[in-house]
Amino acid sequence: MNKLLVSITASLALLATGPALGQESQQSPASSGSSEGYSNPAASGTQRTDFTDAELKQFIDAQSGIKQIREEYIEKIESADSQQKAQELQMEANDEMVEIIQSEGIDIPTYNAIATAYSSEPQVRNRVDALM
Repeated sequence: MNKLLVSITASLALLATGPALGQESQQSPASSGSSEGYSNPAASGTQRTDFTDAELKQFIDAQSGIKQIREEYIEKIESADSQQKAQELQMEANDEMVEIIQSEGIDIPTYNAIATAYSSEPQVRNRVDALM
């Protein structure tokens, strides 16, 4: 569980840096209703916790791909010779994470909401852990 929480936190950090760009370049017609970029539902007091088991399973499936991308890029980003190169690598990683998440059939706002809820809501964490 600890590794999942670390992976989720790292994934959110990467996704939070540029999801609007990722959504604009890869936005599907089905997700066009929510293109306002990243927002922190926990901070606004409107955190969703009523996820379906199917959504939670898609989240779990996406996490394995996210973990691989994070592991692949973290060393590259840390050893980048300039801030610009690090940002370019971070955007590449972000784009790949967006692709992984969407390929699992889940949209970015839902993925981010589940990740936030997993980190802060024991009920959601317990459901995700039970499905793993």
